Amino acid sequence: MLSRLLNFRTILASVAILIVIGTVFYSQYISKKIAADETRKIEQWVEAIKANGSSDTTVTNLASRIMIENSLEIPIILATEKEEILDHRNLDSLSLVNDKNYIKKKVEEFKNLHQPIEWKNPYDTTQINKVYYGESKLLNEARYYPIVQLIIVILFIAILLMLLQSNYKSTQNQVWAGLAKETAHQLGTPVSSLEGWLEMLRDIKGNEKIVPEIEKDINRLLLISDRFGKIGSTPNLEEKNIVIQVQSMMDYIKKRAGQNVNFSLSSNNENLVTRISPPLFDWVIENLLKNALDAMEGKGKINITINQVADKINIEVTDTGKGISNANIGKVFKPGFTTKKRGWGLGLTLTRRIIEQYHKGIIYVKHSEIGKGTTFKIELNT
Repeated sequence: MLSRLLNFRTILASVAILIVIGTVFYSQYISKKIAADETRKIEQWVEAIKANGSSDTTVTNLASRIMIENSLEIPIILATEKEEILDHRNLDSLSLVNDKNYIKKKVEEFKNLHQPIEWKNPYDTTQINKVYYGESKLLNEARYYPIVQLIIVILFIAILLMLLQSNYKSTQNQVWAGLAKETAHQLGTPVSSLEGWLEMLRDIKGNEKIVPEIEKDINRLLLISDRFGKIGSTPNLEEKNIVIQVQSMMDYIKKRAGQNVNFSLSSNNENLVTRISPPLFDWVIENLLKNALDAMEGKGKINITINQVADKINIEVTDTGKGISNANIGKVFKPGFTTKKRGWGLGLTLTRRIIEQYHKGIIYVKHSEIGKGTTFKIELNT
């Protein structure tokens, strides 16, 4: 699915780029044609002004017609050689009223756009007038159309990719939830059977030592089944003391870690209360501690610090294990990623899901150094 999505993104981006490039080139071509046509119209307009004083009525009428038709859209300013304004056409009437220097500003603007066209006054040959002209709305629209289209295409692609990503995540979440619930369902039948066999063993003399141990394992299986059953459902959050909750899980792991691992827990407040799902939160701490033990290969130190900063409860789990390389830090929470020879690489993925989706907190690798250890940090709201 991911490879298909990436291929689809590549094709979509390539098509969009080709469309935009083609549009840019075509729009530039159209803009140049319109600009050349407007320059030609202005030149004709100037020639028409020159011919307007002719004694030939036909020539005068034709010149007048050209003057009217060729200046319908193009902004024009007619000035003397000393830039004294003689006439203007197609300027913003509102700006003319509100800004006394508006025409002078437009003259400077038009100078940067086109070389003014000069012509001699037919009634005073010593006077050289200049025609400054700008660009019509049509030319500006043709020029800026590719930019507008580019923005539209980018927005379209962004929205489409967001929808695809959202749909992919939704499908992935449904698979996760379905897998977890099916696991809980499959565990239910043999665990119930084991509970029945356990009751039979209680009635047989000589089993007094093994029955409690078997009962512990069955309770452990019930807890695992309960955890998986809560994935995909909205868990019931309860107000719990985080320090006590973490201490309890640390004590559980400590008994199974061996004597070569030193555990410690510190907190700036022994009564840090927040709303959690106890079974799921215990699962988070258990996964982090087990990962720490695997990283240390049965020897080292694990330190847990719990502190409250403003409206946040911060939990840091630090080990003295082999650490995580910079290349892998961004991958540790992804499904399937593992550095162990055995395992599915799902523990930290479920851990992030539990913290972020069910407890509205965040979890990340705060620090890691090869050969020195790793610190995972959890931030919960109070």
